[in-house]
Amino acid sequence: METAPHVRDLPPAALLERFAALGAPDRAGRRLLSFLLREDRDDLEQCAGVSLPVLRRVAGSFRFDRLALLETAKDADDGSVKYLFRSPDGALSEAVWIPLENEDKATVCLSSQVGCGLDCAFCATGRLGLKRNLRTWEMVDAFLQVRRRSPRRMTGAVFMGQGEPFLNYDRVIAAASLLHHPCGPGISGKAITISTAGIVPAIRRFTAEGHPYRLIVSLTSTDPARRKVLMPKATAWPLEELADAIREHAQARRQRATIAWVCIEGENLGADEVEGLQRLFDGVPLRFNLIDVNDPTGRFGRPGDASRGAFLDRLGAAQIPFVRRYTAGRSRNAACGMLAATRASGDAGGALERAAGDPPPEP
Repeated sequence: METAPHVRDLPPAALLERFAALGAPDRAGRRLLSFLLREDRDDLEQCAGVSLPVLRRVAGSFRFDRLALLETAKDADDGSVKYLFRSPDGALSEAVWIPLENEDKATVCLSSQVGCGLDCAFCATGRLGLKRNLRTWEMVDAFLQVRRRSPRRMTGAVFMGQGEPFLNYDRVIAAASLLHHPCGPGISGKAITISTAGIVPAIRRFTAEGHPYRLIVSLTSTDPARRKVLMPKATAWPLEELADAIREHAQARRQRATIAWVCIEGENLGADEVEGLQRLFDGVPLRFNLIDVNDPTGRFGRPGDASRGAFLDRLGAAQIPFVRRYTAGRSRNAACGMLAATRASGDAGGALERAAGDPPPEP
């Protein structure tokens, strides 16, 4: 017998179509969507504006599972909060609430997979390996649960947590569309960011489909041999092909291409990297997001002031605008590259293995 779908697992159009088939078309369907996403409620019989028989049919046609919140860990330095969730099958995933500086607003960093299969050398998540893709409803529920506890207005979402979002493309786009929908949380498309390590076919698909969400491509090196060491499984496509896909996206969006660069002492801060950027992206307006590496193993070090300053000077001379990206949650292993299903007690990785039972990865 076919398992009933989860009520927050379908893109908005497909979900509204299901509601219509159950007797809640148009306004009633949108009211249901708002009740489930904007109001974040499951007690459907309390949904005003939709008849009770229809509400009961809807309630009997979907699943309403929720993630179990196992633990929160607050960073005393910047106020960010890491959330550790457990799915019904035992898989662990994380989200990070990030207060925005100088604003009474916050964003949330969402995971897209349980673990990650890209094996980037400087990333704790990559060392876990890929367990499975997160479902759309798991990503949406993580957002809703974090929003429910947020002392600030949640105005953004970034898919930069565990996993490679573009290797779970359809579900990530569906989650983004639910968060963006006016009957849902209503997050601006410009405030939803999807990060990728450079999955070229997915970048091209994302461009062709014209989604309103921001794209960031993590490049980290323009030297093929160096990038293969740092990001071994993200190098399936030649750098020139990746650069072409980024160029096509920038041209289609008529805006600068945003490149993420993990700054690593002694690895990728030389003049050759800036020359490589100029060669690969000749004529493409770029915006650089720089973030210091966060490697709790100590294998890769954060740059010193001298090497960082010299690299920034080279970017400036090449007229490549840059920002140093805010790093939140470092003391709680919640910063970029540090998410590893870690409890505050320090039980990293093993907790994920025992809880998830190492199920086979989903497609």
